[in-house]
Amino acid sequence: MIIDFHTHTFPDKVAVKAVPKLEKSASIRAFTDGTVRGLTGSMEEAGIDISVIVPVVTNPVKAEEINEYAAKTNEAHKNIISFGGIHPDTESYKAVIKKAKALGLKGIKLHPEFQDTDFDDIRYKRILSFNEELGLITLVHAGFDGSFPGSMHCGVKNILNVIEKIRPERLVLAHMGGCNIWKDIKKYIAGANVFFDTAFSFGVKQIPGLLTEEEFTDLARAHGTKKILFGTDSPWGEQREMSEFIKNSRLTEEEKADILSQNALRLLNIS
Repeated sequence: MIIDFHTHTFPDKVAVKAVPKLEKSASIRAFTDGTVRGLTGSMEEAGIDISVIVPVVTNPVKAEEINEYAAKTNEAHKNIISFGGIHPDTESYKAVIKKAKALGLKGIKLHPEFQDTDFDDIRYKRILSFNEELGLITLVHAGFDGSFPGSMHCGVKNILNVIEKIRPERLVLAHMGGCNIWKDIKKYIAGANVFFDTAFSFGVKQIPGLLTEEEFTDLARAHGTKKILFGTDSPWGEQREMSEFIKNSRLTEEEKADILSQNALRLLNIS
């Protein structure tokens, strides 16, 4: 079984404009058209059993609408688990998150770059604390983002502050703890009681400087392979290529199984 814990889709009408815009801003190319249909087609080709969609809320007033759309996506697709989202400036954030929980959403995505907020800002800390109280997973973009050169709102210092103050049990740091800051992640964050996902950390051929197989394996083991979740960042990562990367790595078969599915099953509470 393979679970892709980090994917993105857009409503069909939005995808037509959003995907080319993001390709241009980040200087990358998409491997699907950015729709749910494109994702499920990629899953079938790559042998992915379940994909988790993590929507990014860029407008504070759109959070509830996005979460309702996520719930409808879940109802329509048995092999899709869409999280919800929240913006640090969303008013009545507790009510919005409570409704997301009532809709059956298992997690909330935060993106400090698109939301222009440091991860250890009090607004994020409050959101993370409330998510923990409700038993929701929080997945946060960590490290750099190609669309925001020179900016990093979720670096090692921000992460350490959050871990110290909140002590979260269900926090997922995307991109193996922090995109393109892996040496510092290994030194300061590895081993902490948080999860990493593998999204956009290896196996994207057109992007130089990502982790080699040896570097990935060393970081995964330094952190603990029971706390690593397979993710691709689809459409920005190719699901087949990235799953093959794990399968062909020098990890043990047990470690591969944990990363590809077992850790996600436990965190998502799926039997």
